[in-house]
Amino acid sequence: MDRKEKNRPIENHKTAAWAEIDKTKPISNVTIPSIDQVMDAKEHADNNEK
Repeated sequence: MDRKEKNRPIENHKTAAWAEIDKTKPISNVTIPSIDQVMDAKEHADNNEK
């Protein structure tokens, strides 16, 4: 691994989907977004249908 590869970020957070976490499932650690975030996502999807 050369020096350029060491400085390259592993994850790109510019396009990550972040939501207000309401709760987390105990075994899998999967996050469940708040109902407001779910409604916002649905509204966005409905408005951007092709």
